[in-house]
Amino acid sequence: MNPMRRLVQLALCALLILVPCADGKTPAPVPRAVWIWEQPSYAMLESPQVAEEALAFLRRERIGILYLYADGFDGRNLIAEHPQLYRDFIRRAHAQDMQVYALLGSWYLHTERYVLPKHRGDAVAMLQRVLDYNAGAPAAARFDGVNYDIEPHLLDEWEDATRVRLLGDFLDMSAALMAAKRKSGQRLPIGPAMPFWWDGIELDWKSARKSVADHVIDTTDYVALMDYRNKAEGSDSILSHARDEMTYADKVGKRVAIGLEFNPGEPKKLSFHGMDKAAFEREAGKVEAALRGRPAFAGFVFHHYLGYRRFVGEAPSQ
Repeated sequence: MNPMRRLVQLALCALLILVPCADGKTPAPVPRAVWIWEQPSYAMLESPQVAEEALAFLRRERIGILYLYADGFDGRNLIAEHPQLYRDFIRRAHAQDMQVYALLGSWYLHTERYVLPKHRGDAVAMLQRVLDYNAGAPAAARFDGVNYDIEPHLLDEWEDATRVRLLGDFLDMSAALMAAKRKSGQRLPIGPAMPFWWDGIELDWKSARKSVADHVIDTTDYVALMDYRNKAEGSDSILSHARDEMTYADKVGKRVAIGLEFNPGEPKKLSFHGMDKAAFEREAGKVEAALRGRPAFAGFVFHHYLGYRRFVGEAPSQ
């Protein structure tokens, strides 16, 4: 990246952070999280050098919550087979004032199947490994939360005639995960990645008819809303698609992190890919201005670590 361009970007970021409130006080930075999928998570776990370089990048980008993949990949399952790698990494992140959530769900493992009743045991076992890890880890090395990304609309059988059943299966799976957490006695927050358009689907579940989004918010501790648009305001925007979820979460005392996309995709409105960092920060600033102070607003989560690094022009060396 051109050094002068980088300095301009850093200055803009600093300005966005330090603009004072009307009462003269500087507001706390809005939390920023990032999904870190299988390959980069395993690389960080297995190489202290990769981990340190990644954490340095995340600090520069004001990202303080890491959704670190915590399940099987490439024929291995490090959280079950080598938990010390997670302990070492989480300690290192905690020492730098970062939180680490266990990221569950995987294209590699086809975990979209876990919504089906016959695979519900697999879903609970996936979470149970994290709960067992936390139960055996010292406080400084425990996960701070869990995010699961299991999307029933990726199933081959997803279509208009089956979507209500599959979404009901998703809710049943989510309830089973929350029951496993309660049984463990642990208090870490657990929530899913959820598409914004689930607020447009009504569903009868547990004797109540609500939107799927409302049922999910009721059932879990928080949601990471996949609000993939690249403009903050107006129709078909980040704020318009988050409106119903934010309103309901405010009402029931839950939290919503706004998920944003940085990878190539079509249509272009889905992602900040192809825009510059200053344009992204302007749109993020508009979202912050609109939602700051709302009880439900939990900041942003970026999809995903490698995509965001490419977006800012700092692709990792390995």
